[in-house]
Amino acid sequence: MAVVTVKPTRIDTAIANEIADHTNSGLEQAAQTLTWAADEHVLLALAAAGWLYAQLRRPEARPAANHILAMTLATSVLPHALKSVFDQTRPDRTTIRGHQNGVPFSGRPRDAFPSGHAMHMGALASAAGLLPTRPRRAIRVIAVALSLTRVALLAHWPSDVLAGFSLGIVVERLLRPLTLARRQHHRRMQP
Repeated sequence: MAVVTVKPTRIDTAIANEIADHTNSGLEQAAQTLTWAADEHVLLALAAAGWLYAQLRRPEARPAANHILAMTLATSVLPHALKSVFDQTRPDRTTIRGHQNGVPFSGRPRDAFPSGHAMHMGALASAAGLLPTRPRRAIRVIAVALSLTRVALLAHWPSDVLAGFSLGIVVERLLRPLTLARRQHHRRMQP
């Protein structure tokens, strides 16, 4: 049993009702497919593969690979810990109109807060700040879009997604000095 019960805001409820009223099977299938790109299992596998590749073939990429792996691990564990403290019913359990349109049930019914998918995407969007302008913008647009699939599927309230995305940014920024300190120190030492 969680310690704190979180209630959706009026805006959360209004948005969920609008989605439930106007969704269709094509949109739902597209959102279900896209949401996998922000799933912790997929991201952990990609981060581990990237880390291993950097260790074996790209020594200059090791600090970035270490950072991405640490960030992915942290944003995989943190939502589960927070969901044991916070109790919130998912919109797909309370917006019956959504099921008339075929919106699928998502995850455990009382594990809406915060969105783990959005936390991963917030961390990724924040880490993209280390990249040049064009890829940074592209990654940030993709991260926001993938986070919004959780709202479109009624898996999370908009406030869950906003909280998860924001926490992901915080996690990434807190890890930077720990995982990228050597990289920044090394850059300063070069002429």
